[in-house]
Amino acid sequence: VQLQASGGGSVQVGGSLKLSCAASGRTLSRHSMGWFRQAPGKEREFVGAIRRSGSGSGTYYADSVKGRFTISRDSAKNTVYLQMTSLKFEDTAVYYCAVAERHLAGLMTRVNDYDYWGQGTQVTVSS
Repeated sequence: VQLQASGGGSVQVGGSLKLSCAASGRTLSRHSMGWFRQAPGKEREFVGAIRRSGSGSGTYYADSVKGRFTISRDSAKNTVYLQMTSLKFEDTAVYYCAVAERHLAGLMTRVNDYDYWGQGTQVTVSS
């Protein structure tokens, strides 16, 4: 399984970015996908996730990004997106996408819930 994250860059406070995570080796619609981020000196933290197709409520988010970030999926392109708006300084981090082989009934917010990871893409928010 290969995940290719892209779309990171530098943006001003209040700006927007859209990250992409393209997959090969797995049909993403059949798996839960997560986005995480890691700032320098901090642990990797959950950002949001999208459940596999047909699993009810599709997306859920960390409180810190709720209302600002949106996850979506394009099954035809086998790609998951993270649309980020109203960016803040504290959103600066390397962002990772991940895919889970298992389907858990609850919220999959832990790093260990996911099995394959992309290489990460840097997002820098500045004034």
